[in-house]
Amino acid sequence: MQGYGTAFGLGLVAGMRSMSACAALTWAAADGRTRGAFIPAGAGARALATTAALAEMAGDKMPFAPDRRIPPSFSIRLAIGAAGGWALTGRHAHPGYGALAGLAGAVSGTLLGRAARGPDSRTAPGRARGLVEDLAAAGLAAAIVVSAERQRPI
Repeated sequence: MQGYGTAFGLGLVAGMRSMSACAALTWAAADGRTRGAFIPAGAGARALATTAALAEMAGDKMPFAPDRRIPPSFSIRLAIGAAGGWALTGRHAHPGYGALAGLAGAVSGTLLGRAARGPDSRTAPGRARGLVEDLAAAGLAAAIVVSAERQRPI
């Protein structure tokens, strides 16, 4: 997944589970796989982001969980996708286009994830689909961290 693939993939994760994308970014930054230094890479940041991702996965199954398409939630997913896309764009690709790829991935992940999940997370089938989405987001996030290109030290 060189060039823009990791950028789009991270955006896709952000659309499905925004905090999983943040956790993936901190793990990638710790391994020198992000450009720039604005992504925190310390052990505390990784622990906090990973805990937030797990909490989001649990909270997503609650009856009071908001729809991911409401403007504040959708906007946050787009911002995480764009920032993550910029940070994970390969060395030989343009970071601005990486941000656009991350943004496109976030739109896709938000809308496709909602369509696959269905409207009701309060039922057993809805929660089961949510668990499948959790596994897909976590698996894709891990694959992105592993496949992201190492960046040159700045």
